[in-house]
Amino acid sequence: MVLNHTDRVRANTAAQVNRRVDEQIERNIRHYSGQTKEDIYRRIQDLDQEWDIERVLETMASSFSLTGIVLGATVDRKWFLVPTIVLSFLLVHAIQGWCPPLPILRSLGIRTREEIDRERYALKALAGDFAGISKDPSRAEQTLAAVK
Repeated sequence: MVLNHTDRVRANTAAQVNRRVDEQIERNIRHYSGQTKEDIYRRIQDLDQEWDIERVLETMASSFSLTGIVLGATVDRKWFLVPTIVLSFLLVHAIQGWCPPLPILRSLGIRTREEIDRERYALKALAGDFAGISKDPSRAEQTLAAVK
């Protein structure tokens, strides 16, 4: 069985960290279940702006790598070791779903895209966005609009 990338990240994250992330999602949904639609939509907008673990890792890797390259070219060739190490971490992450910064970032609450989307779609359901969805093929546009 091949795990998708999010499953690999969760599989390589400590159980208590995954549990904390899941519990926070549940608390957020419970909180917003008593809020107005406007409040729910504001939260959905915040979720649309939230960076997932992949984006954070890619940004960190490219920033550290570029810094190492610049310092290697201008200060000391030993700095070329930084992009070598960072890109090795990124490769391991792409293959296994784990790299050394992952436990730290996950413990800081950085979520996977699927975790963010789970909260997002639960909030959309609370707001009633899925109420009029039908299996009728002629209503496909309405269905697509509800999941945006």
